[in-house]
Amino acid sequence: MWRLVLILLGVTLGGAPASAAEPLKVFSLPPILEAAPLLIAVEKSAASDVVGMPGGIPNLWEGEVVRFPGLADVAGNAETQALRFSLKHPDLRLILTVTEGLYRIVARRSAGIASLADLKGKRVATQADTSAAYYLKSALATGGLAEADVQIVASTPAAMADALIARQIDAIAIWEPQAERAALALGADAVSLRPNQPYREFYSLNTTAAALADPTKRAQIVAFVRTLIGACRDVAASPERAQALYAARSGNDAAVIRSAWPHHRFSCSLPAELADIMAQEEQWMAGLDKRAPRTREEIAKLIDASVLNEAMQR
Repeated sequence: MWRLVLILLGVTLGGAPASAAEPLKVFSLPPILEAAPLLIAVEKSAASDVVGMPGGIPNLWEGEVVRFPGLADVAGNAETQALRFSLKHPDLRLILTVTEGLYRIVARRSAGIASLADLKGKRVATQADTSAAYYLKSALATGGLAEADVQIVASTPAAMADALIARQIDAIAIWEPQAERAALALGADAVSLRPNQPYREFYSLNTTAAALADPTKRAQIVAFVRTLIGACRDVAASPERAQALYAARSGNDAAVIRSAWPHHRFSCSLPAELADIMAQEEQWMAGLDKRAPRTREEIAKLIDASVLNEAMQR
């Protein structure tokens, strides 16, 4: 145990720098259901080759204020966070979309909500500056509403699900499994609004240009992506093991996880439209930040398909 900790800190038991063959450090947040294939891929890898740690994109760089300390080689997060952190770190590279999150808005019928138009003036919770918030904006637009037409309540996933169940708010837009937990608890009072998928989340694997330029590190990343592709196939074909592992790691109820599972596609690919969608999100995020948006060409440079291509060729 202590040897593993020392290796992760970059030293050996003898006090010398760790060798180039130290395990690949894979960071993801267990409470995020989209990370399930990452958990499976880490489990399928030898402990001497890959270690899993809690965290996300901020862990790719030293000096970031992060909830979970440690320096990552690769990290899972939604593409919105890739956009946000690449402002300060243009060396970020998005190398694979692991999971596509099929969002919806869960609302209360007892609040008079049966359609998107009924959300006008209602209290709708989401997590600010995230893929869920962007989904809310996109979904509202399909109903002829703007964000200003609803009362947006900034909250965390579990807290907003609790508030909806307690009927303190009218609707939520958040990732799974909290949306499904709220829907199941509300029962017949729940209504799911999903307007022809105006946006889907791209939960992706990210790294840095420096890591990809290092031959040893790149080889480790390619090998892990190959394992991850297999994990996505396993998760899609036989989800039971992934569901059990995710339940154990996240602490979420197994029945809720099984019910929430269909709201995802475990694709392990790079969708052709990813750069276009990220460029659209960039316009929204730039407005929030009160800055000039980056061009589509600048956004496209953050996506590196070479690792996926190399993994597939082998």
